[in-house]
Amino acid sequence: MRVDMRVETICEKPAIYRLTWGAGALYVFSLMLLPHVELRYVDETIGYGTFATRFIPRGTITWVRDALDQVFSVAQVEAMHPTYRSVLERYSYIDGAGDRILCWDHARFVNHSCRATCLAPGFDFEIAVRDILAGEELTDDYGTLNTEIFNCLCREPTCRGVVRADDVFVHGDAWDALLVDAFPAVATVHQPLWELVKEKDEVAEVLAGRAALPSCRLFAATARTPRQRLELEARATGSPGP
Repeated sequence: MRVDMRVETICEKPAIYRLTWGAGALYVFSLMLLPHVELRYVDETIGYGTFATRFIPRGTITWVRDALDQVFSVAQVEAMHPTYRSVLERYSYIDGAGDRILCWDHARFVNHSCRATCLAPGFDFEIAVRDILAGEELTDDYGTLNTEIFNCLCREPTCRGVVRADDVFVHGDAWDALLVDAFPAVATVHQPLWELVKEKDEVAEVLAGRAALPSCRLFAATARTPRQRLELEARATGSPGP
């Protein structure tokens, strides 16, 4: 069954969009995802994606986790009606604590790519790891988001074919290298989302060369016991384990 979906701009500043899905409407706010990004329809398989409306230089903070994002525990998700659970599984990601995070803005429409434009170090924000041209889609690598296994449709020459939750341990070194290379630009490019960043002091230490950039592996939700979490953090940061 084909479901008619349409995106309308309600307000430019602040940017507010109305997503009409069948007979219902969902209001989507764009404050915590970088300005100058808009929702566009990709195709019937992918649905919608987020696209740059102007040039975004490497090192730009493109998304910040904020207090309006909804957090759902494993128990809460399991207790949900299947209809709600299926929506949550499609549009949320899993953090390092194993909770599902549903972004309140249109960051939840950011799609996967095996050549992602944006990645997150061990901080609660993402940066552009390369220049993003106007009209180009902003993408994540879902291998960093503790996702369930799925067949990839990104069509990149480097496509892995299948994306798995443990990809962060297989490909983490390569992703960390991209982040380390791009991170110094955080200090030199315009940052519209900087005031929302919670780890300003830690970022300053990294930019000053007094601390290493935390690994993208830091938020991998594979640990369940306190000891496992310590071991995971040690593996992510390169420090001695417990």
